[in-house]
Formats: sequence, structure tokens, C-alpha cells
Amino acid sequence: MIPTKVDDTLPELAPFVHAVQARRPDDGTWCEAWTVRDVLIHQTGNAEQLARVLQAFLDGSPVETRGFDREAPFRRLSDSELWATFLNRCERLTEVAAAAAQDLPPDTEVRWTGRTVTVPFFAEHMREELILHRWDLTGDDRTAVRALEEPWMTEHSVVSVGRPLLARGGAGLDLGAGGRVEGRLRTPGTDDIVVAADADDRSIRFAAPEGPATIESDAATRVLLLWGRRPADPSRWHSEAGPEALRAVRTLLSGY
Repeated sequence: MIPTKVDDTLPELAPFVHAVQARRPDDGTWCEAWTVRDVLIHQTGNAEQLARVLQAFLDGSPVETRGFDREAPFRRLSDSELWATFLNRCERLTEVAAAAAQDLPPDTEVRWTGRTVTVPFFAEHMREELILHRWDLTGDDRTAVRALEEPWMTEHSVVSVGRPLLARGGAGLDLGAGGRVEGRLRTPGTDDIVVAADADDRSIRFAAPEGPATIESDAATRVLLLWGRRPADPSRWHSEAGPEALRAVRTLLSGY
């Protein structure tokens, strides 16, 4: 059973837990390189790292974020040990997030993966990870779509995680001097998301709808696209941009 204080801070934890428990650890996922066990290892590392960085800041001794090698110790655990460790790290993150909310102004800037984020980011980012990686397990079920279409998911993906999300895809584009890729992701009734890359920089921003969209979709699909995912039903997105422009934008949106 998930403690109430954890459920209140991470309401997406319970649906994620149920999705993991409904599958074998060695089952495949929509994240093609990962099994269910790999997803759980990644989530354990996320929870631990978010708590570690925020707690160090609270203690007055800030630390740098560790890379994905932080997951290595969890790979040596048995399935039962990993499960217990994951739940423990989520509870620990909840405790640290509550302490930070009490002791720090919400706009306090904290270093995270080479940039600064504010205090609410830490719990919110774990919530986003739980939603996204639950989708990796379940695909487009009703729970996943409803969570992905929440406006805060789009906001967090663009404002808090956007530039890092473009790093891998930008590196895969052969732009050369003067080369540039730009795309508009549109969901009717909302601002567009404009992504761009050239040889030196990557950018992502909200903008008023203007001109043709590169890709038009529902809100949940747009979040999946930002994270380098694709809905099971490709008719949920539409494009008249042409193969070359569409391929370039989808390469930029390769995600992590």
C-alpha cells in the first residue's frame, strides 16, 4: 500500500505500480531498448537522484546531478529488492520535497543537469516520469491518454525539460554551416510549440498559432512526440509538411 503522503505528492505512482505489477519483469515495452525491469531501474534512479540533489541543496552543500550510470547499483538487485528500493526512493523523494516546500520559496533556483530549476520541479518531474514510462508499459490506454493530455504535462515538457529533450535529436541532424530545422507542433485551441535547431543551438518555445503546422495532433500525442514516442494509432497526428521536413523534425524530436 502506498502511504497517503506519497500518494498525495505523486498521484501517478499508483497507476504506474499497477502497470508494473500486471507484467513480467522481462516483458518488452514501447521503449524498445528496455524491458519492464529496465523501466523500474530507471525510475528508481530518477527518484533517488531527484531526492539526492534537492536534499543536498537543503543541507547547504549542492551537488551535481549524476548521469545515467546512477542506475548501475540497481541492476545488481533481485526483482524483490529492486521493487522495495523503488518504493523507498519514492517515499524519500516525497519527504524531501515536503521539506523543501516548507523551507524554501517556490522560485528558489536549484542546479539540475547543467541548468537551474525551481523547487516544485523535483516532485513534478517524477510525476512526469511516472506518466511517460507508464505509457511505455501500457501504450495508449485511457489512463495514459488522460494523464498525457493534462496541460501541465505539456508545460513541464517544454519549459522544464524542453532543451535537454532536443539534445540527442539535434546531434543526429547533419545541419552544417547555415543549416536549420524548424517545426511547429499544433494542438487546436492551444499555443503552438515551436522547435528549432541549427549547427550551434537548439530551442523550444510556445508561440501563437501562425501559418501551417508541421504536425497537428491531440495534446497527448504532442507530448509523446516531444519525448520521442509515437502513439500506436498514427492517425492521431497529421502533416502536410512533406517527407523531408517531417523527417527532420521527427529526428530532432528523438527524445532521451
